[in-house]
Amino acid sequence: MQAAILMIHVVVAIALVVLILIQQGKGAEAGASFGGGASQTVFGAQGSGNFLARFTGVLAACFFVTSLTLAYFASQAGDAPESGIPDAKLVEQQNAASDDSTKSLDGAEEDVDNAAPVLEESGE
Repeated sequence: MQAAILMIHVVVAIALVVLILIQQGKGAEAGASFGGGASQTVFGAQGSGNFLARFTGVLAACFFVTSLTLAYFASQAGDAPESGIPDAKLVEQQNAASDDSTKSLDGAEEDVDNAAPVLEESGE
């Protein structure tokens, strides 16, 4: 269910971006009044502005609904593995384990430093 809504959300987002980029700005209407030929439009004498504006509103509403639905699913998931956020106890255990391994490595580094032969630099 969540995957289907996510796919719908992505499709609506892409369609919304494309639809907004297709629309003309307010300044483009001024050129149409000087013989811009409303008879050549596909959507009639008023042009495509009203249709595109309404369809943009519908897509925006769908985008908000899918966003809220996905947010609800994310809040209800809790510590589901698909959420991507590990549990706090797991993070603390990993930090404690890495601290222990770092401490054991620090002691090993001192032994290695003392056992390593010292190379003398030549004065060339």
